[in-house]
Amino acid sequence: MEATTLTPTQQHLLKLFSFDNSEAYAREIQEVLTRHFQAKLDQESDRLWDEGILNQQRLDELRKEDLHIKQ
Repeated sequence: MEATTLTPTQQHLLKLFSFDNSEAYAREIQEVLTRHFQAKLDQESDRLWDEGILNQQRLDELRKEDLHIKQ
């Protein structure tokens, strides 16, 4: 079995979870991370829209695509 090196982010998360092993704490951390990444996604979506890279026509096209298929 090959040893896996953890990234700094993974190491930090392990330290974070080592203090409180409760399910409620895990859910709270998950919610915080979800809100954080949702905000980043919203910012990037707004940027793409403002720059004209993303528009309603492109969203309609993406809705019909199967993004799980490797091309």
